[in-house]
Amino acid sequence: MAIRIPVGKENFDEIRKSGLYYVDKTELIYDLVGGTDNEVTLFTRPRRFGKTLNMSMMESFFDIKRDSRSVFEGLDITKHESLCEEWMNQYPVLFISFKDVDGLSFDSAYAKLAVVIADYCKKIVLLGKDDRADADDRIIFSRLKAQQATDADIQNSLKTIMRMMHAVYGKPVILLIDEYDVPLAKASEKNSAQNRYYEQMLDVIKGMLSIALKTNEYLKFAVITGCLRIAKESIFTGTNNFMSYSVLDEDFSQYFGFTTKEVADLLKAADCLDKADIIREWYDGYAFGNSQVYCPWDVVSYVSALVRRVDAEPKNYWRNTSSNTILRDFVSHNDDWGIPDKFESIMNGGTVTVTISDELTYDSLHDSEQNLWSILLMTGYLTKADPKVRDSRVPLRIPNREIEGIFADTVAKLFADTLDNSRQKELMAALWNEDVEEATKRLSDFLWDTISYMDYHEDYYHAFLAGLFVGLGYAVDSNKESGLGRFDVFVKDRRNRRAMLIEAKKSESQESMSADCDEALKQIEDKGYARSLEPGYEKFVKYGVSFFRKSAMIKKL
Repeated sequence: MAIRIPVGKENFDEIRKSGLYYVDKTELIYDLVGGTDNEVTLFTRPRRFGKTLNMSMMESFFDIKRDSRSVFEGLDITKHESLCEEWMNQYPVLFISFKDVDGLSFDSAYAKLAVVIADYCKKIVLLGKDDRADADDRIIFSRLKAQQATDADIQNSLKTIMRMMHAVYGKPVILLIDEYDVPLAKASEKNSAQNRYYEQMLDVIKGMLSIALKTNEYLKFAVITGCLRIAKESIFTGTNNFMSYSVLDEDFSQYFGFTTKEVADLLKAADCLDKADIIREWYDGYAFGNSQVYCPWDVVSYVSALVRRVDAEPKNYWRNTSSNTILRDFVSHNDDWGIPDKFESIMNGGTVTVTISDELTYDSLHDSEQNLWSILLMTGYLTKADPKVRDSRVPLRIPNREIEGIFADTVAKLFADTLDNSRQKELMAALWNEDVEEATKRLSDFLWDTISYMDYHEDYYHAFLAGLFVGLGYAVDSNKESGLGRFDVFVKDRRNRRAMLIEAKKSESQESMSADCDEALKQIEDKGYARSLEPGYEKFVKYGVSFFRKSAMIKKL
């Protein structure tokens, strides 16, 4: 029977009870409680690297309200019998996630935070009815659950619930906070008329965490996850026995992401070991500490597709789970700090060595080149080129083909969004006038305005061409089926009853560009692409275009 892959599932108990495939990360618990005495532990990793599932696993292991022996049966942590006896289902656990706390304004984001807290109170509604908890705390709990809490209630909410748990169970509480910095990331984005509300949200999150983490007698220990370690003076000042582990640290580096062995075991179980090379090319390449890991979201998504269809092609799953705002912000700094030259280096498979900081604030990400490179590393768009480097000067590279595609897409979209309209019109005039020499020059000029990299894919050039014509009032079809195949770009000017068909080729060398243009023109004829043009057009121009890096050549039929 084929294995069942838990795509998108982040509930540990559900995965285990449903018999879904689970990559065993339970040794994280042993290293955490058996190998450290941290009162507060912060794990920072890019999104899609298993933080939430690990937190759900820890909740299941520690939660005093559960009997988790069956869901952990056969997993690595059970080899540590004395630790399991001491810790398994022995402590009350408060597990809350801030991943959905966002909004176009502070008021809307704050309202979502109140909903998150209310929903959590509804999950533990019996706590609010237990006479062992303080009567005043039960009143506050009721307000939190009904979304009628005061600002002070919200700021004190985590500690209030922990105090109630401590009173009911007679033990200190393990606090798990997932994606603690999402509200701050959203608040820093320029996404509405209200613009940024970072300072207001920082005050709320800082207040909640400060009250819950600092000199809290009801706290056993806390584990927090996020993308960034917000600078200590902003969030974690005064927190006792605080330790942070980022992508730069060796400790715990193997627990977020899939190791090579874990991917091999998964592929063997799924009977698709023959896909190992392509999975490595697309989804491997991240260096966390001294561990080389794959992105787990991508691997399980693709293997799930392979289980259903042996001929499934790899996809860019990352693109569909993120707005890539951070990368676009970075690319937009095309005139700052010499970034274009460094950017072109990494897009060409090279590296760039820069100073990295793992303490950042979302409101200062664009204040320096160091911050920009640091955020790309911490969020997974870049990775260490050499895992052995221990210095603050770190060589960075793009980890794999998937992220390379996101870089290329971002460059192309930014280019399309910032085009000089007058230059577009000049290119179009040359094409309509069939002035091949002038059109070639202007097209090449546009290419020089974009980031250059060697491994352009043909799809990039198709998107580049389509982007040039969009916004000028023309009807533009791209990659649409016609005749015996799919043409690249079809431009229609209905008002002047003229149309243009362009077939583009990526050339392997400067010398082959002319022949590739000829091949493109032949393809237009052989595939009958012109059949998609309805009658009535008085002028129909057909072009073959070849691209080699930043050079373009145009021929007409």
